[in-house]
Amino acid sequence: MRTVTLGLLQHACSANPAANLKKTLALAEQAAKRGARIICTQELFRSQYFCQAEKHEYFQLAEPIPGPSTVAFQKLAKKHKVVIIASLFEKRASGLYHNTAVIIDADGALLGIYRKMHIPDDPLYYEKFYFTPGDTGFRAWDTKYGRIGVLICWDQWYPEGARLTALQGAEILFYPTAIGWHPSEKAEFGANQHGAWETIQRSHAVANGCYVAAVNRIGRETPEGGDGIEFWGQSFVAGTSGQIIAKASADREEIMLVPVELGQVDTTRTHWPFLRDRRIDAYGDLTKRFRD
Repeated sequence: MRTVTLGLLQHACSANPAANLKKTLALAEQAAKRGARIICTQELFRSQYFCQAEKHEYFQLAEPIPGPSTVAFQKLAKKHKVVIIASLFEKRASGLYHNTAVIIDADGALLGIYRKMHIPDDPLYYEKFYFTPGDTGFRAWDTKYGRIGVLICWDQWYPEGARLTALQGAEILFYPTAIGWHPSEKAEFGANQHGAWETIQRSHAVANGCYVAAVNRIGRETPEGGDGIEFWGQSFVAGTSGQIIAKASADREEIMLVPVELGQVDTTRTHWPFLRDRRIDAYGDLTKRFRD
């Protein structure tokens, strides 16, 4: 049996990218010193959630990969022998940007990247203005402490993404996230919105017999004035049967340390053989937008 401790970094973000990077590195180092072996940041931790508006000036927040943030996390990973998943705004080329996660192994090596595949476009979530849809596909990586898959925020609503990542042997699915309420809608829709978010990700754990770790930010951000977004925090880890193992608060900064037993993945998949009974011969229509 293999037990590994996850470290999820839930916190607020300021308008200062350098300060946010320094803060996140410090939290990651604390998590490592407290026993975390796989550490995951929240989505786009280097800035406030700038996608609340469509402004060309926000492209200046992007950086290349490898770049300053990648190098800083590689040094930390090597120093503390930890695996790190860090969510970054990637400048791939002039006019070409992605919402990207870097996966760094415990020796500091950059194992690879995942580029967010599903890009939302909703009020205050104008991501299509900034991000080109990912072209890495759904991937999993062998790290020192287990085989992991990484998806990002809006990806978490799609069972296809979770399934395709799990089919590559991922034992843990990580979802760096930035999601919250429109304050004016919270009273009427808030409970259902949050419940749906948590339920769909727990269902990925059930359907694939793996662990799911979702890392969200906290705080109310109003970079464009108005009501802004009230991020709901409540980062969590779901077990291989979808049960909540650990859950953070809605409004406090927390370093979540969550031990998980990776041997339970094989046990669950053996007792609940969803992968065995899949009718792959009958799923061709999944590649269609809609079956008329």
